[in-house]
Formats: sequence, structure tokens, C-alpha cells
Amino acid sequence: MRTRFTSLAFVFLTALALCSPAFAQIYGPSSQGRRSPQATKAAAAAPKPAYDPHDLSGVWWGGENATTPTTWSILMGNPVPEMTPLGKKMFEANLPSEGPRAVPPATGNDPLGFCDPLGYPRNLMQNIRSFQFIQLPNEIVQLFEWNFAVRQIWMDGRKIPADADPRWFGYAVGHWDGNDLLIDSAAYNDKTWLDGFGYPHSEDMTLQERWQHPDALTLQVSMTLTDPNIYTKPWVSAKPMPFRLQLPKGVTELEEVYCVPSEEQEFNQRVRDPAAGVSKK
Repeated sequence: MRTRFTSLAFVFLTALALCSPAFAQIYGPSSQGRRSPQATKAAAAAPKPAYDPHDLSGVWWGGENATTPTTWSILMGNPVPEMTPLGKKMFEANLPSEGPRAVPPATGNDPLGFCDPLGYPRNLMQNIRSFQFIQLPNEIVQLFEWNFAVRQIWMDGRKIPADADPRWFGYAVGHWDGNDLLIDSAAYNDKTWLDGFGYPHSEDMTLQERWQHPDALTLQVSMTLTDPNIYTKPWVSAKPMPFRLQLPKGVTELEEVYCVPSEEQEFNQRVRDPAAGVSKK
């Protein structure tokens, strides 16, 4: 009887270990994704309102019916390019808490578990959380619901500085190509992962994005990632990744969702570490 109780308790604690303030917010269902098939079908059939394709402002969410997160590597569609020796070494050193190489969070090293910034593009693709585009005269601000992280996209004609210091969200510049927004970015630090599966990148990574606004309710992006230090060829998305505008009768503002280090540490000590058999030092 005691053995059975101990086993059940371990299973229960292990389940709780995935429900910290950080992991629960990322990996749990979002109220923004609870849309019935009937509502989705009705929304698709409804007449699309008039809009300005250059106006990207609003709160956007990455999916129609999604109730679970989709990683960046899955959304890219195309297979992961072959890695260089350095890329393989970095990938093997990353111990994620999801995907085919998942380990218990307490024994992994996912930056999320330490409340470190997720960086870009990971913060975008953890997309059961919304983001907002805010357009200003000389820049576009991308505000992410997770940790209220901010990405600046300069639209004043400047180039990416050759000596730009590495940043969590890189240095981004954009311009309009007809109705498409083209964004080039570089100067990313190598402390972030591309997604929760642990795919790495180096400080030489560059991203090219083409954002399209085909109708008032839809936004989509195609990406090309180039990082010859890690991948033997560019990683190109197979098709545009879709996002949906949060309608006036739905969610039109971002929630305040922070990963708080003190709360995360307390949760580690109380639940996650015991569930994984990690003793206190």
C-alpha cells in the first residue's frame, strides 16, 4: 500500500513539475485559443472588412484552433538543415523539456526554466501567447505577451550597424516592398534557443522575414534563417506562418504574463526538484 501511494505521489509531483508559472503559461491551454469549430467556420465565412495592408496594428494570435503550442522548428515546415560540428555540439548540450529529447525540467537547462528572455524567434513561436504590433512614424514595435518583451524594428532607412552588440532580440530594420513588410535582423546573442526543442544558433545568425497582410483578419510571415556556424544551409520556412487578429468581441489586449525568478526558484525547490529526484544542495 505504501509503495502504491509513493508511486502515485511521484506521478502527481512529476505532473506538477511541468506546471510552474513559466511552464504552465507556455505549455498550458490559453483562453485565446478556445474557439469552437462553429465559431471558426462562421468567422471564415463572414465578409472581411476593409483594411489598409500597411496597417499591422492590433493584437495577433498564432492560430485558428490551436490549444497547444507549436515550436518554431515545426512551423518552419522544412526539415532542420544539417548541423555543423559546432551546431551538433551546442544542440547536444541543450537539454529541453519538450520534444523527442525531453528531460524533466529540473534536470534540463531550458532558459525558460530560469526566466531568461526567450529571444527571437522563439518568443514569437510560443504562440499560444499573443503579440501586438504598434506602428510609430520611424519604427514598428513588436510587443510580446510573454514577459512583455519588446522588439524594435527600425523603419527610418538605417542599416544594421556592423558593430552592433549582440542582443536578446537582435537588431532589426524593415522596409515596405509593395504591401509586404520585409525585416532583416542580426546581432543576436547565442544564449537563446530557437524553440523549446533546443535548436541553437550563434551570434552570426541573421533572419529575413516577409510579413504579409492579405486581409483584415490575417497576418502571415515567411522566414529565412542563415547561420553558417551552426547550419550547413539556410533554414527556409516551407509556407507562411499564419496569425489571426483578435476581434473586437474577443481578446483585444495583452495579458500581463511575467516569468518571475523568485517564484520560479521557489517552485523548483518545492515541487520540480523533488519530482525529478534532485536533492537540495
